[in-house]
Amino acid sequence: MNPLVDIRHLDQSVWLDFISRQVLTNGELKRRIAEDALRGVTSNPAIFEKAIGGSADYDDTIRKQALQGKSAEEIYQGLAVADVQAACDLFRELFESHDNSSDGYVSLEVSPELADDTEGTLAEARQLWQAVDRPNVMIKVPATSAGIPAIRTLISEGLNINVTLIFGLDQYQAVAEAFIAGLEDRAQAGYSLTNSNSVASFFLSRIDVLIDPLLEQLAADGGDRGLLAGSLVGEVAIACAKQAYQRYKEIFAGPRWEALVAKEANTQRLLWASTGNKNPKYDDLKYVENLIGPRTVNTVPVETMDIFKQKGRPAARLEENTDHARQVLADLPKLDLDLDKLTQQLEKEGVQKFKEPFAKMLASVEQKRQQALAAD
Repeated sequence: MNPLVDIRHLDQSVWLDFISRQVLTNGELKRRIAEDALRGVTSNPAIFEKAIGGSADYDDTIRKQALQGKSAEEIYQGLAVADVQAACDLFRELFESHDNSSDGYVSLEVSPELADDTEGTLAEARQLWQAVDRPNVMIKVPATSAGIPAIRTLISEGLNINVTLIFGLDQYQAVAEAFIAGLEDRAQAGYSLTNSNSVASFFLSRIDVLIDPLLEQLAADGGDRGLLAGSLVGEVAIACAKQAYQRYKEIFAGPRWEALVAKEANTQRLLWASTGNKNPKYDDLKYVENLIGPRTVNTVPVETMDIFKQKGRPAARLEENTDHARQVLADLPKLDLDLDKLTQQLEKEGVQKFKEPFAKMLASVEQKRQQALAAD
């Protein structure tokens, strides 16, 4: 028995949070699709920094393109697009199969430098969409205040969008609203909604990484507040996810949504992101096993995927203890912890965490480009 295959029976899809030239060419990605029921791939600037800057796999291509006069930015984008195209092709059969029409996607992110630039995001998203030229690519756009209106416009234009860097419930609500409004715009313009797909990537482990130390400090003070704080350690991220799923069920129901369903619209699935455990005190599968539920996606690092394959226990747990999840979030204000402000902080930090590896990766490409020109 393979627990990764068993998850499919519970209507959750596992996507891999990793891409590199090596896994595309050595058969590993193809094997995971066939043996482990892998249903998609996501990438981000940190992943490409590791793949491109941390290996020699791309050096020949970088050298050739440097000698063609291309800039570091142009070379990076060409490398990323080529990898995403290759991954899309491996998933194409799955994507085109009737039963899995909402899977088989590969995500490519717009530059994190555009996180506060709506028009810049629109331009680059369209350019990447055309460059990859595959129906099963998803363009990743951050859920920033500048990203939200871009998401609506891109959905209306028929692009598949992976909305990234969602940390808060109100932020998620705004993302879902942008998606629905985009579908309405598209339908009003007379276009089909059949192939319009999107996911809303809700980041989890970083929530606990930020809030746990605050709770532990309060717990150390003792008293009733200390007891309450201690009881919430390690609980907030899972509670947020469970509450987000309840909102998902509310949003994608009722007359407004049913009008779009009549035009063959698909829901914007919740995708659990940042699911690799960052706290050694917690179970490695904390953000996987607790969040299995229908019409959801979990995008996992290679290591987490392999651990789940070895010892995962698939069961539909996403709607267990929802009253407890609601109470966890209700208890935070009693400790003077403002979840909205904390998740806004995480959003800003999340953008920065992508800007840094993006800059590092471009610097690595530039160094290799200069070496190629010097050697010519």
